Amino acid sequence: MITRYDLPQDQIPKTWYNILPDLPEPLPTPMDETGKSMGILKQVLPSKVLEYEFSQERYPKIPEEILDSYMQIGRPTPLIRAKKLEDYLGNTVKIFLKMESHTYTGSHKINSALAHVYFAKEEGANFVSTETGAGQWGAAVSLAAALFKVKAHVFMVRTSYFAKPYRRYLMQMYGADVHPSPSEFTPYGRELLEKDPNNPGSLGIAITDAVRFALENGGKYVVGSVVNSDIMFKTIAGQEAKVQMEVAGEDPDYIIGVVGGGSNYAALAYPFLGDELRSGKIRRKYIASGSLEVPKMTQGVYRYDYPDSGKVLPQLKMYTIGSQFIPPPVYAGGLRYHAVAPTLSLLMNKGIVESRDYDQDTAFKWARIFSEVEGWVPAPETSHALPIIKEIADKAREEGEKKTVLVSFSGHGLLDLGNYAEVLGFK
Repeated sequence: MITRYDLPQDQIPKTWYNILPDLPEPLPTPMDETGKSMGILKQVLPSKVLEYEFSQERYPKIPEEILDSYMQIGRPTPLIRAKKLEDYLGNTVKIFLKMESHTYTGSHKINSALAHVYFAKEEGANFVSTETGAGQWGAAVSLAAALFKVKAHVFMVRTSYFAKPYRRYLMQMYGADVHPSPSEFTPYGRELLEKDPNNPGSLGIAITDAVRFALENGGKYVVGSVVNSDIMFKTIAGQEAKVQMEVAGEDPDYIIGVVGGGSNYAALAYPFLGDELRSGKIRRKYIASGSLEVPKMTQGVYRYDYPDSGKVLPQLKMYTIGSQFIPPPVYAGGLRYHAVAPTLSLLMNKGIVESRDYDQDTAFKWARIFSEVEGWVPAPETSHALPIIKEIADKAREEGEKKTVLVSFSGHGLLDLGNYAEVLGFK
């Protein structure tokens, strides 16, 4: 049985997909209460990224330089059928994994990092700055900066900075400067550290640190999730998956994945969902999961909120548990963000995308099962999607109808083994 579906590099998609023209209603516009936030955004973001943020072009062309860099770092990534996991679950589902863990940095994050850094360099940026939780995004920006010969400054959530040293070392191998956040490099970071020297940090705080650092030192800020342009850059994965599923002769009944800010899941789901939105009939089930310790998916409120804790950027309408939320130090650092991307939030609010939250113990138990059964160690974040597969398999058994599931396998956990060991009690 064929279990791996690869695209040759000459068949890599030549466009990204932008969902804005296909949404069921217009996306609520950003809110600038201070009158300064949009000006800051225009100053720190590359102008082309900001242009894409509000564009209604459905399929913008990918620049050749970015296509070349996609292929250099391992694209197209494979689609793999998880036949052993199917057997484990009683063969009530067919499971296909879009393996973003096969990129050089081990996750989906590089797909947009290359685009952001490319456009920053096109504008002559002296450096780029960004935030990172688990370190996957930081590693991606660091590699993208190295490939395009731009300096990178990465503000890493303080908890993760110390809990995930190998992610930090990877960024440094690529030539980036990595700073624990809250940081001594910005007034906002210093203020928080004066109040609490042991502040564990959050992605919201790290975003403010990164934006302020770029603003005050003449760099460009690289946004890692949530916004539409970042999601669009990552849809290279979903575009590939559509072709690969056709090659496999399958059409997914379910498309699932995890949400930190939303770009990983949306990048896979949107190219499929866009077709259904245009047709006016949605047949598939779209289910996204997050961390129960940061329950924005199931307990968040759909309202305007700041994407950063320092309230520097414009407010966006999204599911949120509050920009001042300080998450507990769970090891799925990429899921510790306080809100959900505006486009995904709108689709959740319309009932088009369902949500789940799972606690760390549950997700990590499934990570171990998956590792033993399939042989590939998922990232802590990715493991939060696995309980959804069990739910679908059980429902398919009850209904007596086999279902096909497409999963965004967002990253590997080979640099997170110490975290798994601590939670799972390895000696």
